[in-house]
Amino acid sequence: MAEFVTQVGEAFVGSGVDAAHINTVLGVKGGPLEGAWATALATPSQGHVPFLAVLQPGLPVKPFTLFINKASIAGDRHAELTWGAAQAGVAQGVAEAVSQGRVPRERVDDLLLIAAVWVNPAAENEDRVFANNAQATLDALAAGAARSPEIERVLDARSSPFNPFFRPRG
Repeated sequence: MAEFVTQVGEAFVGSGVDAAHINTVLGVKGGPLEGAWATALATPSQGHVPFLAVLQPGLPVKPFTLFINKASIAGDRHAELTWGAAQAGVAQGVAEAVSQGRVPRERVDDLLLIAAVWVNPAAENEDRVFANNAQATLDALAAGAARSPEIERVLDARSSPFNPFFRPRG
């Protein structure tokens, strides 16, 4: 079997408070990612509790996916949206990536995934949070598999950086 090279992906889907921002790192068991994965799982911190993403209770998605919230939990509704809709979206996005071949089906038992997930504390709509996180996870995994973005695109954008929270005025 060919050697698997760690894949890093990023995606932002949606707009407003229900948008999703996902960072993924997909690597092999037995490699350096496994140590990071296990350490993150074993060392929760205030407001950040990494856990396995599940499609249904007792049915973790494969490859095993460590869901790590990037925003500290800010109240009951934010917790519900993070651990409910966003987590279900991530699990669905991972399963879809396997279904589409963006993550090699024959390797799912050899791989581990870290998904760093942003859910805005002001998020409101659980259906949009779910859909945006599912699509962002799929997009991030596709980007990692494609080794995207191309360096030409990065260099072309270097003089005009912006993101949903900041745009230089000048």
